[in-house]
Amino acid sequence: MNKYLKELIDVSLLDKEIDLMEPKIEQIKRELNLKLYHKETKNLDIANLQEQKEALRLQMQKSNESLHTQGARLEEISKKMSEVKTEKELKALNIEEELAREQITYQNSEINRLEAQIASVDEKIQAIQEEIVKIDADIVEIEKDVASALEEIRKEQEVISKKKAVIVEKMDQKIVLFYEKIRKWAKNTSVVPVYKQACGGCFIRISDRVYSEVLKGDDIITCPHCGRILYIQED
Repeated sequence: MNKYLKELIDVSLLDKEIDLMEPKIEQIKRELNLKLYHKETKNLDIANLQEQKEALRLQMQKSNESLHTQGARLEEISKKMSEVKTEKELKALNIEEELAREQITYQNSEINRLEAQIASVDEKIQAIQEEIVKIDADIVEIEKDVASALEEIRKEQEVISKKKAVIVEKMDQKIVLFYEKIRKWAKNTSVVPVYKQACGGCFIRISDRVYSEVLKGDDIITCPHCGRILYIQED
């Protein structure tokens, strides 16, 4: 087999090892990301509850203002009653007083209802905050495990990268650039074996002439269909 082709195969296999570690890294981070997402949703729940609480406070403020208005109205009616001159005026004031008292009763009931709702919202917020404290504790522990696992993977990547660097340093740099150009789009299938006279990357059958050249292994041969570098896999 061509020396440069052998080097390309070795480099491509090392690149594949390095790249295959990325899914491992994502898997390791998955649990941490889920916990962080869980915390984010809890914080959003609190924000929504705070908005509800603010809306209830505004309603209660309006009820208190109405209560104050109706109280002032009763005082005014009481003064007018001492100055009333006719039965008709007294009757009108009595109706007005009754309506004011109904409004006061209603607003007091509304305030009690709103206070109960606000208390309920506060309880929910406190419960969620307690959940977040637990999530934060979990995150701290998971981050330690993740950091340790990632450090191990980085060490493995470093060992493989050094092996690759040793090979690449001795290679013809034009061939290295050619390989890197293919790798930009073909990723881990830049250098592929031939299976049953078909490219191991695009799986399209190659001609007898190209297959014969690949079998010889004297030169670096690329697939005429996709451009990947081809080789015959040894047993």
